[in-house]
Amino acid sequence: MEEIGGEVDRNRSETDVVASAQRLTPGRTGAHRKWWVLVAIGVGTFMSALDGSVVNAILPVIQRAFGSDVATIEWVITVYLLMVSGVLLSFGRLGDLRGHKPVYLLGFAVFILSSMFCGLAPSAFMLIVFRALQALGGAMLFANAPAILTKNFPSTQRGQALGLLSMMTYLGLTLGPPMGGWLTDQLSWRAVFYVNVPIGCFAFWLSARWIPHDSAAKQAERFDLAGAVIFTAGLIALLLGLNQGHALGWTSIPIMALLAVAGLLLGVFLVIERRVPHPMLDLSLFQSRLFSAATASAVFNYVSVYSIVFLLPFYLIQGRQLSPTHTGLLLTALPIIMAIAAPLSGTLSDRIGSRFLSTLGMMFLATGLFLLSRLDAQSPLREVTLALAVSGLGTGLFISPNSSALLGAAPRHRQGIASGILATARNVGMVLGVGLTGAIFTTVLTHGRTSGSATRLFDAVSASFLVASGVAILGALTSVTRGR
Repeated sequence: MEEIGGEVDRNRSETDVVASAQRLTPGRTGAHRKWWVLVAIGVGTFMSALDGSVVNAILPVIQRAFGSDVATIEWVITVYLLMVSGVLLSFGRLGDLRGHKPVYLLGFAVFILSSMFCGLAPSAFMLIVFRALQALGGAMLFANAPAILTKNFPSTQRGQALGLLSMMTYLGLTLGPPMGGWLTDQLSWRAVFYVNVPIGCFAFWLSARWIPHDSAAKQAERFDLAGAVIFTAGLIALLLGLNQGHALGWTSIPIMALLAVAGLLLGVFLVIERRVPHPMLDLSLFQSRLFSAATASAVFNYVSVYSIVFLLPFYLIQGRQLSPTHTGLLLTALPIIMAIAAPLSGTLSDRIGSRFLSTLGMMFLATGLFLLSRLDAQSPLREVTLALAVSGLGTGLFISPNSSALLGAAPRHRQGIASGILATARNVGMVLGVGLTGAIFTTVLTHGRTSGSATRLFDAVSASFLVASGVAILGALTSVTRGR
């Protein structure tokens, strides 16, 4: 009876959203409005994906412009990743309490202003500071976008909407490197940040115009500030340790200390969340096998995918002596296939469910990674493209159904937390992927049995991709156990 009642409540809530949209926009139906909501969220997603891929591509240019060392300039990327990961859950919970639209719009304002400041940065240090501020705005967007879509689309179209949103992400990832190179060549590296301003303003206007106002939580729930602070500190310590472990050494004192502090803080966080009346992370969500399995599968997926992003440039540039431009063109095979597969998979999941498609996607990804592990110094580049295409197909098949299942398993008043968990799983998986494969890569490269640095490089890449393929198989296993 509770399940039937919950389904009735969800249907009523969806009806209320449509009715509210009709009242807010005379002459337009709620069916029209939801697609404009998707456009608004999609433009913002495209902007954030574009920004991330552009900055990664021009990092050497920024290093030369400021005369910085590599270790310093890497923090332009690292600080963004750490900050976003640490506050995603907090902003998702804040959206549940104060309304997702206000938090989402505030995220745009912060992201636009900080992008302008990044373009004006007088030093590498100030650029890192402004990137941390930009990450706060990005986290507000990432943590609330899926929740807004879920509230404005019925469950029968949720996979389709999330698939189209994924397509916008992959388009941003695909266009980022060539656009960043062109802007840098024609103008300056600063133009890469300035381009976020007009795109962001347009997305802000679309969002303010079309996203329906959602009310704050009806119950007088308080924001769990202590839990938010402890979780942020613990996750940042964990991710920083994983990010720097392969560089400083996993048994070094700084890394061991960071991991110990992370374990202590995250343990305290779980104790707090079990005792406070209104926790930031509703642990009861994980009592659902579907929710828990979808979360674990998402982590395994991003670990596997980011092993490709991290490792393949070493194989192509250092091992095969390809130019950065040629390497960038080859790597676009991955997001292009993702962009094609994701909306198709999302639409299909609305009809047949998520388990089969998500599991099949992880198996394709495992196959693609295994093909990458077989590459050597004489492998034709078409084999690289084929392996990337298979990996991209697998990821495209997986992402939309799995995201739809995770969000659909959470009640409507916990959509912000569910969105935050989904985004956190992505970022944790990214860092784990780089940390795990980076550790294997550097270990084999340094202590490999074969002679010659070139041969060791191919051995290191092969071993790392083989382990990543095993991780993808684990993701397929967690996916298939989710139930219907």
